[in-house]
Formats: sequence, C-alpha cells, structure tokens
Amino acid sequence: MSNPSTNSTLDHIGLQVSDYARSKDFYSAVLQPLGIKLQMEFPTPAGGVAGFGRCKPEFWISAGNTPTSPFHIAFHAVNRAEVDAFYKAAIAAGAKDNGAPGLRPQYHPNYYGAFVIDPDGHNIEAVCHYPE
Repeated sequence: MSNPSTNSTLDHIGLQVSDYARSKDFYSAVLQPLGIKLQMEFPTPAGGVAGFGRCKPEFWISAGNTPTSPFHIAFHAVNRAEVDAFYKAAIAAGAKDNGAPGLRPQYHPNYYGAFVIDPDGHNIEAVCHYPE
C-alpha cells in the first residue's frame, strides 16, 4: 500500500497577490472552515509570503508587482457543511458570489460546491465529493 500523501497530484501551488495583507486576511478567514490554516509566513522585500494548509503549507500567496492572472482553484471539503461555511466566510470576507453552495450534477451526482471570486479575481471553490 502506498503512502496516501504520495497519491496527490500536486504538492503545492502559489500565486502572487496585489495586496499581501488583504489577501492573507482573506484566505485566513475563507479557508478556516475547511480546516486549512496559516502554516508558515516570512517577510520578503515585496511584502511577504504565506503558506496555508491542513498539515503542511500547500497553498501559497506572495506579494508581487504583477498579480497572477485569474485562475480557478478548488479546495477539498470533507462534508457539505464545510462547503456552506466556506461560502459564508468568503462572502463575509468580501468575496463576490460566483455560485452559491449546491449540487453540480453535471460533474457527478455527489459534486457539492460553492464558488467565489477573491480580491484579485481568482475563482475560488470549495467542493465535497461525498454523498450527504
């Protein structure tokens, strides 16, 4: 049997943000309902780098003169309640709605997700693949 940590496709991902402090506060609030916390942070000449994760930093943000072009990233939720809590926290933190929590059967029968737009225009999702 293989180590579960080796079954993942990605080890980590990072993006540059236009306002480091704003984005750090945003992701700290939005990812908390998913059990994802700030794991590591260090200063840089541009303003800082922060790594978020459950056990180790897997999602990184960094200050930069040119924010990463908008993209889509989905965070795994262990149940539908986490998706709902993610969405509420994101809206409260200033995200724009891009799809309220709900089933997306076009992907598969148990696909339950919520989509928001972060301060830099990224499409951020929380998704649960398990039945209720």
